[in-house]
Amino acid sequence: MSRIVLTASSRVGCVRTNNEDMVLAFNKLVRSDSYNTEFESTNSDRFVVAVADGMGGHNAGEIASETTLSNLQYYISDLPRKLSPDEFHEAINQWLASINKIVDSRGRADNTMSAMGTTLVGMLYYSGRYYVINCGDSRLYRFRHGEIRQLTVDHSLNTMTGQKKHSNVITNCIGAGCKNSYLDFDDITDDILPNDKYLICSDGLNDMVSDDILCKLLQQGATAGELCEEAIMSGGYDNVSACVITVY
Repeated sequence: MSRIVLTASSRVGCVRTNNEDMVLAFNKLVRSDSYNTEFESTNSDRFVVAVADGMGGHNAGEIASETTLSNLQYYISDLPRKLSPDEFHEAINQWLASINKIVDSRGRADNTMSAMGTTLVGMLYYSGRYYVINCGDSRLYRFRHGEIRQLTVDHSLNTMTGQKKHSNVITNCIGAGCKNSYLDFDDITDDILPNDKYLICSDGLNDMVSDDILCKLLQQGATAGELCEEAIMSGGYDNVSACVITVY
């Protein structure tokens, strides 16, 4: 049995006029708000904690991120019980193909939503196992024994080229005409230790706050809201969203 402490926050930042990020925190969608909860993993055989960073003109990014997270929440809740890890992986891939078509088709059907899409990163708990999923350049970090480590790989030109000049150019997402959208999918169940912390965030956090500072703040017990506030105090050039999950 594991006790899970979760803090989540999503903020518009200092420059943008609307918030295209959204957080799914266990059973609550969070945008321009904060949310804290605590629960026992044995009280449910499944849950999702995820961040989606939307993109697109007008308010299309907001729609893409909310559509994706709402759809994921209901999809996971409707899955049959006791799928094997391989069956669960296949189910998640089927979901991705479906949601990619949904988001992309809505963007094509309405010029105001042209090229709308979203990243997605998160932690899934299903049938006693923990999984990490990632599509795009939002991130999931693990904080353990005073050290922080990024567990996801950015799907970006920066990662492909090893250069920093392609800031915010991503190579994989949901929607936005991405025909070959894919999810990195990792089972981390056997590598979870008591008191591990997991940070899930949009690039509005890690672009503004270095890994060293994130590590220091997590060491001090910072909540998701406090991490977002640090990004805003550092300039807040983008929307910023974060979840901090502590497993006891």
